[in-house]
Amino acid sequence: MRRLQSTRLQINLGQAIVRLNTWAENPWRRLSLLAIALLSGFLLGSSITSVAGVLGQMDPVAALLVVLATELTVRRSRGSDSNWTLTQKLLDLGRVGFLYGLFLEAFKLI
Repeated sequence: MRRLQSTRLQINLGQAIVRLNTWAENPWRRLSLLAIALLSGFLLGSSITSVAGVLGQMDPVAALLVVLATELTVRRSRGSDSNWTLTQKLLDLGRVGFLYGLFLEAFKLI
């Protein structure tokens, strides 16, 4: 099998996570990045339920599947919180914000 040519784009995308980790070594930067992940997940969860409500497709089975899918992704990356990488923490906080957005919209409907 022939190897493809390494372009600058491919090299930069391959090193993006490493550069993000070195940028986030400062505790304040890391905290702000984690807060952005949490709030982005909340925005995504809130907007998905709003769009689904406007379209009239608010299906409890679909909501259950979304919650199960997000919980199963966390179960895959088991381990103590201190051993998690930055990307795992970002994904986990995005998931928490997403589920919080879903639950908050559900309480608005009650």
